[in-house]
Amino acid sequence: MTRTARDLLKTTTARLAPDPSTNPLVPRIAAGTASRSTLAALALEQTWVIPADRRAFQHLAERSLMTDPEAAPFFRTLAAGEALAEEQLASFARACGVGEEETSSYEPLPGCQAYPAGVAWLALNGSPADVVLALTANFSAWGGYCATIAEALRSRYGFDDEACAFFDFFSSPAHELDERAVAAVQAGLDNGRLDETRAHRYGRLLQKYEAAFWSALAEPAP
Repeated sequence: MTRTARDLLKTTTARLAPDPSTNPLVPRIAAGTASRSTLAALALEQTWVIPADRRAFQHLAERSLMTDPEAAPFFRTLAAGEALAEEQLASFARACGVGEEETSSYEPLPGCQAYPAGVAWLALNGSPADVVLALTANFSAWGGYCATIAEALRSRYGFDDEACAFFDFFSSPAHELDERAVAAVQAGLDNGRLDETRAHRYGRLLQKYEAAFWSALAEPAP
């Protein structure tokens, strides 16, 4: 039986789903035991991650036009989403007590910045169809984390809707993006440009970078 893009996206997402034990921080946020300073560090790290990912997705959209045009709408949608998320992040940062001086002087953690560095590498080197598959699998885990955080920020920390909008955005269903992922992966299957083994390798790396992000934030400051 011929595999469809929907089947492949579903099975890949399930196959690459992270072990819950690899995230030491989100359960602490859910329980309300993570400190406000840790939430502030989360906001500060994201001020580095979001613009870097936006530029990487823009580059992938441009590259896709030359070899995998069906993937370009997926990456353009991602880049537009990152631009919106960047605006919403400012409200979360303010709720955490992060000001301009702290933002400008903050030294990012290498473990947290491994993820955007990996995405940048994919933007330069990855086959667009492979990257679509790998990213879509990773987004499922990220969306789940964001849903948990959004609920906890309201119930455990007393944050309002504006302060939670960043996490609400990433945890909300993205039907248009999903359909564009299906179109890109299906085209990759049809034209033979999608390499499942390679895409899974990219996906495993992204999940490890994701785990490194949360682990670095969970470590006590020296």
